[in-house]
Amino acid sequence: MRGVPIPRSFVVMLRSGVAAIDYSAGVFLDIRKGEYFEAAESDVSHRAQESDLDWLKRLGHVDEYDALNVYFNNLPEYPRSLAE
Repeated sequence: MRGVPIPRSFVVMLRSGVAAIDYSAGVFLDIRKGEYFEAAESDVSHRAQESDLDWLKRLGHVDEYDALNVYFNNLPEYPRSLAE
């Protein structure tokens, strides 16, 4: 499999319909826009299901996925300002 592996449990859907990667501490990455943002854990609707991952795959954001990981084609670098 190619791409950047992210644990499948980190890939979530927000109540607003945004597909995101949950980096914890309220930091998320909007998968479609490639932008980091802050949100509350209560904004998470559910962990991404196969239908969500298939949709992201059709859009070209996901190369492949398995039971443990989702392999993303391109992910922006984690901003240093959020790492501090």
